[in-house]
Amino acid sequence: MMDYLDPPIDKAEVALRLDALVQRHARAGNLGMQVLNVLGGRAEALVEKLPDSVRDRLEGGTEQALTMAMGAAQRSRGVVGGQPSWLNRAVTTAMGAAGGFGGLPSALAELPITTTVLLRAIQDVAAEYDFDPAEEGVRFDCVQVFAAAGPLDHDDGADLAFLTTRVAVTGKAMQALISRVAPRLSVVLGQKLAAQTVPILGAAAGAATNYVFTSYYQQMAHVHFGLRRLAMDADMPHAEVVEKFRQRIAAPVVKTSKR
Repeated sequence: MMDYLDPPIDKAEVALRLDALVQRHARAGNLGMQVLNVLGGRAEALVEKLPDSVRDRLEGGTEQALTMAMGAAQRSRGVVGGQPSWLNRAVTTAMGAAGGFGGLPSALAELPITTTVLLRAIQDVAAEYDFDPAEEGVRFDCVQVFAAAGPLDHDDGADLAFLTTRVAVTGKAMQALISRVAPRLSVVLGQKLAAQTVPILGAAAGAATNYVFTSYYQQMAHVHFGLRRLAMDADMPHAEVVEKFRQRIAAPVVKTSKR
């Protein structure tokens, strides 16, 4: 018996889904302001507060942590299946509090663990859109989400470079992607690390930053995989869907009322 594919969704449904993803993108940007308001400083100034020795090894350490996180996050799925978004946020929030409580040494120790949980949270979002996180192409996309600017540098669509058309995925391509993502992610994690070591705030700042960072990457993962699913359901080229999304982001007024 022949199986029939569902017909492509209509233009009205495409518009509704695009609007919903634009709202997610807007919420992701608002998250960073919560941290900046607590810290009372600019994002770019945070990393400068770190010791030179820490800043010098952030990029290499981030690349290593991301490579290790790929395996650890995937292995965890074999032990514990998909987790609700709130649970991933709760786990990273608790780790951020612990990391901030002990100052810079504990914050450094917590960083690779948080990277793993963040990647796992992104994988869980991919699964929500019926993408298999075990597939090499989906794993590639999960890492690609880390190329977003980060919650403390989220600026009106300037962080959408990660929404590129997928290249041919090979082992070398994956390592090349990690090497390309690591410099940007090291800046983002450096901001998080510096925030966790702010005097007086300590554990509270650690918990707040981890909550916001996890929420941010979950929202951006919804944007990334939501657009890929939309392209498939609408039978449209992915580049065309992304362009429609960019046009909405660039629009002077975005409707954000709740349905």
